Amino acid sequence: MTRADAVERSTSYVDSGAFLDDLGRRVALRTESQDPGSLPVLHRYLSGEMTSALERLGAHCTVVDNPVAGGGPFLIAHRHEDPELPTVLVYGHGDVVLGQPERWRSGLSPWEIRVEGDRWYGRGTADNKGQHTLNIAALGHVMAARGGRLGFNLKVLIETGEEAGSPGLREMCEQRADELAADLLLASDGPRLAADRPTVFLGSRGSVAFTLSLNLREGTHHSGNWGGLLRNPATVLANALAGMVDGRGVITVDGLRAPEIPDAVRRALADVSPGGGPTDPDIDDGWGEPGLTPAERVMGGNALEVLAFVAGTPDAPVNAIPATARAHCQLRFVVGTPWQELGRIVREHLDAQGYPMVEVQVDSTMAATRLSPDDPWVRWAVASIERSTQKAPVVLPNLGGSLPNDVFAEVIGMPTVWVPHSYPACAQHGPDEHLLASVAREGIRMMSGLFWDLGELGSTRPGPAPATAG
Repeated sequence: MTRADAVERSTSYVDSGAFLDDLGRRVALRTESQDPGSLPVLHRYLSGEMTSALERLGAHCTVVDNPVAGGGPFLIAHRHEDPELPTVLVYGHGDVVLGQPERWRSGLSPWEIRVEGDRWYGRGTADNKGQHTLNIAALGHVMAARGGRLGFNLKVLIETGEEAGSPGLREMCEQRADELAADLLLASDGPRLAADRPTVFLGSRGSVAFTLSLNLREGTHHSGNWGGLLRNPATVLANALAGMVDGRGVITVDGLRAPEIPDAVRRALADVSPGGGPTDPDIDDGWGEPGLTPAERVMGGNALEVLAFVAGTPDAPVNAIPATARAHCQLRFVVGTPWQELGRIVREHLDAQGYPMVEVQVDSTMAATRLSPDDPWVRWAVASIERSTQKAPVVLPNLGGSLPNDVFAEVIGMPTVWVPHSYPACAQHGPDEHLLASVAREGIRMMSGLFWDLGELGSTRPGPAPATAG
């Protein structure tokens, strides 16, 4: 059989309703990793649904306990054909955010798929059960078309804690780095740039959550009797924040600003236009780093965001000077930012600005990653996708958001290519999450083509990138 046969066989999996049946069973499993009581169902998802699907590929499956107490388990699967052949690691996550059924539109349930035209509603349809279900099915159809062989070695990692921050993923991968080593990570998560634009992304911006707080005294004091005499923590903290990011969204702390955008990244982002979808907000003119395009701001730059600010009793204010104020903040950053030093950088900045009383606490971190768009694996993937879809895919050096790509790029040490099968308006973390059937259909065609082309490499690997100036 041919590449075209494999692609058409996989397409029929979506068209025939078989994909809907598989996805429906998986959506019905309430794998809410943010619920501490979800561990039994997380285990069932791996030992039942995922193990059954991967064993049909001839893979040997092992469910691995999380090295972090309370963390969800992992599934590692291997199918080895020949040590001379390339090895690919396929990743997905079986957990979902909380279902929140009370927030879904009437007639919809997070735990039952409902089809309305091109939209398939259900928790996990887009993030990430639909995406890894398509990829596993594509592997099966390619193997069948090749007479029971893939033409490459396969490793699969499914985690069940991504929506809770991937606790234990780094530690588990450090312990099993040799077992998970591969020539390439080929995975699907996150959204395309737009529903009608096949997309490849090569990493993600990092994220550091931190809290600024000010506790000046015990209790509140009447603003009439003490106003003008007592330092107001809300006022102090608001000004401290204004000294870090100005009223136009520009970061004013040197150590938190993004480095210069590499030429290869600028070229990749030249024809990228974020937003524009029917439910997307309008991009604010004059917001963020000046001199950058919108795509460069969100995928090539840093952003310092104030996520929440609390002082006094906002829902029932009284005539009193509050005693405390607190701001939850987040730095989204690209490769080259000294994010490990954020606590020190912010502390030194606040001290120099006259705010030694403001406390700094770093809460959680995720590193930034970015494979060069000139990497030979990227050029190989782009050519394969274009052959399958007759469209030139968008290449994003990194997402604006964050995912645990650093574990694969840095801990295990491999090139990382992500091919998402969702789109920005899928409501992946809110009510009415849905997958577009049209994107799923195109997605499985892309993955079947990629897996077929991987099997065509034999003992070779994609060649070196061409030389570039600058």
